Amino acid sequence: MSAPSSPDTRAVSIQACKHCGTGAPVDAHFCPQCEKILTVSRHGDYFTFFGLARKLRIDPAELERRFRGLSRQFHPDYFYNAAPAERLASLERASYLNDAYRTLRQPLDRVEYLLRIEGLLPKDRREQVLGTPPSLLEEVFAFNEELDAIRQARAAGAPADELRERLDDARRPIEARRDEHERRLDQLMTEWDRGVDAGVPPAGRRATLEALRALLLERTYINNLLATVAREQAV
Repeated sequence: MSAPSSPDTRAVSIQACKHCGTGAPVDAHFCPQCEKILTVSRHGDYFTFFGLARKLRIDPAELERRFRGLSRQFHPDYFYNAAPAERLASLERASYLNDAYRTLRQPLDRVEYLLRIEGLLPKDRREQVLGTPPSLLEEVFAFNEELDAIRQARAAGAPADELRERLDDARRPIEARRDEHERRLDQLMTEWDRGVDAGVPPAGRRATLEALRALLLERTYINNLLATVAREQAV
């Protein structure tokens, strides 16, 4: 994986320090004027909180290093004798840090989070279905039909070997689609990061986000189908 780079160059939001009133960047953890810990601004995002570019490939060791460093800075023990507002801010930042770390350390969670903050995550089940490729829905329909036939055969007393072979046959095309999904996901993650590095404007990266969104929708179906096969094989 490539090493993290500096955060995206975008307009820097300013929030007022509650202690001295001085404006501070939204991604700052401590006021540059009075040096007191700032409350968490939910107008930022997990990437800027860690001082990272909004990229999909993050060096796990670097993320871990930053997480531990920030954990030490925000630890409530350091603010035991501080004013109530500072103690609250340390707890908020420690909690937000943990949420950010859990999300960014997992590639798929990272993709989902990126889509969310870019406004492309499906809002409900109906939107998920509408955004799913027709070819995949056809496969799901065919799979469910075969699964019903296998269940009927089992109820009729078909040999276990025959049932196992039919389930294996039903599973193979799903696994093949999953493997292709992984290859395409890797390709799109690289494509997105190259766009960030090259300074391509958001509109120029929209197509990559749309493709990532489609893959995320597909993955839900693929995982559900494979889980269904596993349950049937365990019967």
